[in-house]
Amino acid sequence: MTTARESLDMEAITEVFRQLGLTGEKEREHFQHLSDLGNLKALKKNAPNSRKSATTLEKEGKIAMPSWNEIFNEIHVTGSPHDVVRRKYLAQMNEATGRNVIAYYSGWLQKEGVPSTSITDEDKSGFMAVIDGMDASIGLDLVIHTPGGDAAATESLVDYIRSVFGTDIRAIVPQIAMSAGIMIACACKEILMGKQSSLGPIDPQLGGIAAHGVVEEFNRAKREVQRDSSSIPIWQAIISNYTPTLIGDCEKAIDWSNELTAEWLRSGMFNQDSEADAKIPVLLQELGDHALTKSHARHLSFDRCLEMGLKVSALEESGFQDEALSLHHAYVQTFAATPAVKIIENQYGTAFIKAMR
Repeated sequence: MTTARESLDMEAITEVFRQLGLTGEKEREHFQHLSDLGNLKALKKNAPNSRKSATTLEKEGKIAMPSWNEIFNEIHVTGSPHDVVRRKYLAQMNEATGRNVIAYYSGWLQKEGVPSTSITDEDKSGFMAVIDGMDASIGLDLVIHTPGGDAAATESLVDYIRSVFGTDIRAIVPQIAMSAGIMIACACKEILMGKQSSLGPIDPQLGGIAAHGVVEEFNRAKREVQRDSSSIPIWQAIISNYTPTLIGDCEKAIDWSNELTAEWLRSGMFNQDSEADAKIPVLLQELGDHALTKSHARHLSFDRCLEMGLKVSALEESGFQDEALSLHHAYVQTFAATPAVKIIENQYGTAFIKAMR
């Protein structure tokens, strides 16, 4: 199996281009269209004969024509025009930052109601594919756009990414990272947001119902029944709809969400902060208390996140805002025009794409 690094063996490709007399802009043009190791092998075979005409070489039987499999792989790797454009901007992001870049994108806004747009355990397979062959010593910029998802999958995903890059991870949020998405961002050493960007609360949902809301309602019922027994029939009708263990499950979900976020903040962006123990509880309340956020869909702006105490930096001052927003637009247009519902992709063009069936 060809790895991303083998597929883009830049030194080998540059040497072949030197033999072919391709330099400067022309060399970069050819490099952009080189898709896989099969092409590299073909270039190596043809390099010594590059000064002769194609007709002469064909007659001499010296042209290394690509095989069926090599053509198939080239078409597969090159992908659609949307793939080409996205990968161009991923490469530009990598060039601008000097760091590894992984885009973790969901098409939930374009594919409303479609399954598989949230964070699931399947996403780890995508991250394993795109991380393979990366130089972990240069860190990771995670460009994230997600509605959130499963807490267990999120915990496992963060553990895996950190096992490779440690805490040298920056979250870049061009538009929205909600729920478990902000939990992933909180596991990074820094979050970059623009004026248009939003993060969302971390309060957990059980079957689409806010866990905080259920606990608040139950506690309110207890208070009102103790104060006025005539309210019992009203609350009895409401609470009879609760499933067994619902209250306990909600309380555990809240504790789990808070514990994960607190640990990631402590070991990540507040690792060197002497006031971490004072800041983290305040942040957890701001991000997780349903009574404060009012809604799980609440959008928290850059200024609000800064005010709460998150370590956020302005994308406008990053030096790569144009690359980040161009990349974002390319993903949004991909979701709008193709069956793709989720894409995990790196600067080498290695991608895990989940599509509608």
